[in-house]
Amino acid sequence: MMGGVVYIPVQNSEEEVMVALDHLPRDATDMIDILKAEQAPLHLWLIIAREYFKQGKLDQFRQILEEGSSPEIDEYYADVKYERIAILNALAAYYTYLGKIETKQRDKEEHFISATQYYNRASRIDAHEPYTWIGKGQLYVAKGELQTASESFRIALVEDPNCVPALLGQACVDFNIAEREEHYKKAMDSYRSSLEFYKRALQINPNCPASVRLGIGFCRYKLGQFEKARQAFQRLDPDNVEALVALGVMDLQTNEAHGIKRGMEKMQGAFEIHPYCPMALNCLANHFFFTGQHFLVEQLTETALAVSSHGLMKAHSYYNLARSYHSKGDFEKALRYYMASVKETSKPQEFVLPYYGLGQVQLKLGDFKSSLLSFEKVLEVHPENCESLKAVGHIYSQLGEIDKAVETFRKATRIDPKDSVAFTELGDLLISSDAGAALDVFKTARNLIKKGGQEVPIELMNNIGVLYFEKGEFELAEQTFKEALGDGIWLSFLTGSIDRSAYYSFQYKDFSLFHQLEEDGSCIELPWNKVTTLFNYARLLEQVNDTGKASNMYRLILFKYPDYVDAYLRLTAMAKARNNIQLSIELITDALKVDDKCPNALSMLGDLELKIDDWVKAKDTFRAAKDATDGKDSYATLALGNWNYFAAIRNEKRGPKLEATHLEKAKELYTKVLMQHPSNLYAANGAAIVLAEKGHFDVSKDIFTQVQEAASGSVFVQMPDVWVNLAHVYFAQGHFALAAKMYQNCLRKFYYNTDTHVLQYLARTHYEAEQWQECKKTLLRAIHLAPSNYTLRFDAGVAMQKFSASTLQKTKRTADEVRSTVTELKNAVCIFSQLSAASIYHSHGFDEKKLETHVEYCKHLLDAAKVHCEAAEREEQQNRQRLEVARQLEKRKQEDELKQVMQQEEHFERIKEQWKHSSNTAGKRRERSQVEDEEGGDRRRRRGGKRRKKEKKMKTRYEEEADMEDEHEDLEEDTNAMNEYEDDGAEKAQNDLIAAGLEDSDAEDDLGGHSTAINRKRRAWSESDEDDEPLGEKVNSAETDEETNGIKAKSVAGDDDEEGKLRTIGPTFFIESSQREMELKQVLNCDFDPS
Repeated sequence: MMGGVVYIPVQNSEEEVMVALDHLPRDATDMIDILKAEQAPLHLWLIIAREYFKQGKLDQFRQILEEGSSPEIDEYYADVKYERIAILNALAAYYTYLGKIETKQRDKEEHFISATQYYNRASRIDAHEPYTWIGKGQLYVAKGELQTASESFRIALVEDPNCVPALLGQACVDFNIAEREEHYKKAMDSYRSSLEFYKRALQINPNCPASVRLGIGFCRYKLGQFEKARQAFQRLDPDNVEALVALGVMDLQTNEAHGIKRGMEKMQGAFEIHPYCPMALNCLANHFFFTGQHFLVEQLTETALAVSSHGLMKAHSYYNLARSYHSKGDFEKALRYYMASVKETSKPQEFVLPYYGLGQVQLKLGDFKSSLLSFEKVLEVHPENCESLKAVGHIYSQLGEIDKAVETFRKATRIDPKDSVAFTELGDLLISSDAGAALDVFKTARNLIKKGGQEVPIELMNNIGVLYFEKGEFELAEQTFKEALGDGIWLSFLTGSIDRSAYYSFQYKDFSLFHQLEEDGSCIELPWNKVTTLFNYARLLEQVNDTGKASNMYRLILFKYPDYVDAYLRLTAMAKARNNIQLSIELITDALKVDDKCPNALSMLGDLELKIDDWVKAKDTFRAAKDATDGKDSYATLALGNWNYFAAIRNEKRGPKLEATHLEKAKELYTKVLMQHPSNLYAANGAAIVLAEKGHFDVSKDIFTQVQEAASGSVFVQMPDVWVNLAHVYFAQGHFALAAKMYQNCLRKFYYNTDTHVLQYLARTHYEAEQWQECKKTLLRAIHLAPSNYTLRFDAGVAMQKFSASTLQKTKRTADEVRSTVTELKNAVCIFSQLSAASIYHSHGFDEKKLETHVEYCKHLLDAAKVHCEAAEREEQQNRQRLEVARQLEKRKQEDELKQVMQQEEHFERIKEQWKHSSNTAGKRRERSQVEDEEGGDRRRRRGGKRRKKEKKMKTRYEEEADMEDEHEDLEEDTNAMNEYEDDGAEKAQNDLIAAGLEDSDAEDDLGGHSTAINRKRRAWSESDEDDEPLGEKVNSAETDEETNGIKAKSVAGDDDEEGKLRTIGPTFFIESSQREMELKQVLNCDFDPS
């Protein structure tokens, strides 16, 4: 072979056939025929095939090699192993290349299968051939099986440790393993291993291709050895495009002006040397993207795409083209090229940037789910990328998954605690669920911005002020709003420096003040970004009752921005609060002139129309508000539901069917709101009201309870109505104690115990529970709060009347109770009389005849109560007399017993004196013992004597007291009862002393059994009473006496009462069965008005 000529020896001759490599026949069959005819050596087959490959004639290349590896050739050249293996390896390498550049997965796999088959045939010829293993390693690299490729290259190195292709292959594998490795240390180890293999290859062959030094430079760069990497690139040929591009990238990454300039010079040099270098084209396109020269970006990337066949390189080209269109706002083309870039890579780890851009474009186009998937791909590669986390959190919030969004933003703030944007977005999410946490987050964002020396956005300051306002911290809210607004004309209104502002404060429709200020040369400027904050500041002033300044603020907004409807609405609300309904309607009409379909304005107009009882117009207005939002405005739908409910319960009902129709319509509207907004507490409250009206108390009670719990857990919602409604349900079910408790809690929690309506509901509950006095006290509290409310006075009179009637109907009642009844009846008569008299001058809704009926009935009860009172007083007088006699008897007994005790003590002292004189000095111990024995016997004898003496005295005393009984025959039984009660008390006192360990046994012996003697005496007294006259005769006489007064009385205690207990005689009131009094009872039972 000489130059561009190959000589094929002619078989059986010394002649040779010359083949010019530059002029190979187009048809490879001619060459194959010559090679086969002359039985040319196999290395010539390989040379000619390689030349076809260089000329781009791939089919001819493949045809010659496939014929050279046919079975008949293998059989003929069986002894020629190296050339046969070389041909098979060349074919396998060719199919490996085809599989590498193929985009269709199915064709790619077919090419790889063909390559594998050829390598396996080569291995069967010689399993130890290093180049076969090197080829297999390249095949596995192309397939992405790096570990298997590494094993193939290492087998080749075992066969030949100095095999440069195997060293380079292993270096390439280690470098790619490091690129895919997630753990930093393992990646660094792989880069070091790759560097060592490149260095070994360079040592073995100093004249190796430039790619070796490029590999060394890339490894040094990855290991952070930038200067050594630069040296490796600089040692290459100055015209080496890859080296120039690498040096240019390093210069560009310095982010310094002179470095960027040098980098661009190198890039331009590489482009001039090889205008079709994809890497240089992509780097230039990247530079021109940041300079805003998008037309150059598009030209360069399109050229790069045309000349590049490498998937990752094409992915970079598509990415540059996509973000160029993205920055110009052409989102459709940007989406298309981002998708193309993603398709060129098999895994996000290879090139993750197009996934981020793709997620941004999809988010902009509203494809939230696809955008979420794209950003999640980014987070797979970079789990702590804050920008991607913020994007994911925003997508979750748009999808309604607030909890996930909050958690994502919290993670972003933990990763980067100085990211004020993440804190701001987190605060926006927390406003609706945790206002306190939202405020803390917003303040953190504000502090971070201030520390960075930047101006705090007015939107952030506005949100902080609003949260302070919602918490009730009005001073902090005012400070925040002032800081956000800065200087302006509004400060003049706040400080009162404009003299005429006070006069115009309540002229809600007058803008002449602002025109006059302009004529005077005052600067009235209000930037648009401050309007919302100024509106909120005015709302704060309105909340703290500084309505004059608030009015000026609202009108300032309307003067500069006449289309700002919310300012009209607040002025309307202020006029409505001053009960100026006509002005309110005029203001809301002005708002509707600006936007005739504003749902808030229409709803407010409907409320005003209800105020003036224009029900038909109100209904039409609420319907218009609902239609203005296609039924999506929950307030308008709720208002219609309320309208139907009120129509159902109005006094002028036209029939049960109409009532049922309105209730059903109200339920339908409330349910519709709940379907759109399941957490709407007002709709749930309305639905529960309708269910309660229909008698479904258990279901309505469960709903009211859930609404109550939800409202209690929110700082933004105050719903006293649900507490009242829940109490109404308890009342309807007869659970009066629970109802009363709920009314009381509502009064304390929401109304500071000052709401007359809830007090009236509480009074009604006490009335139904027959707690008349509690009912009266509650009504008196309500009357104190609303003295002009005649309904409360009437209800108080009815409560007094009912209490009096129930007291007189009791079987047992004391004189105090009867006297209290008399007082209550007099008060009731006074109240009803006042109401009857007031009916001449006022129209309070009561029937005068009805009031007169109440007065007559109370007077009737008052007359009956006087009789009962006299009877009760007589009975008390008799009881006092009985007790006085019993007290005198007991006093006399105590005096006698005391005298007896004193006599016993004197006798005991005399005995002691005798003992002292009778003692003998000699033989004291013996005599003392003898004296003690005698003394014990004497004591026992004296004790017995005392008992006999005591019994004798008791008998004498008993006879005297029996004579006294004859004189007081009508009181003897009560006296015995009192005596026995006193004895029991004495015995109990003695027993208590014994239980406490304070019993004095010696004293008992010495005193001769004082307490037992008393007990025996009183038992004897009681036994003697059994023979006395029974009490029945006296009872009958009492009945006879009382019957003369027209009052029937009976004994409360029966004949079988316990012995010794007091028996009482009490009157019981019975109303005669005349027709007139039956009518009075009916009036009493039905006249309580709880409305």
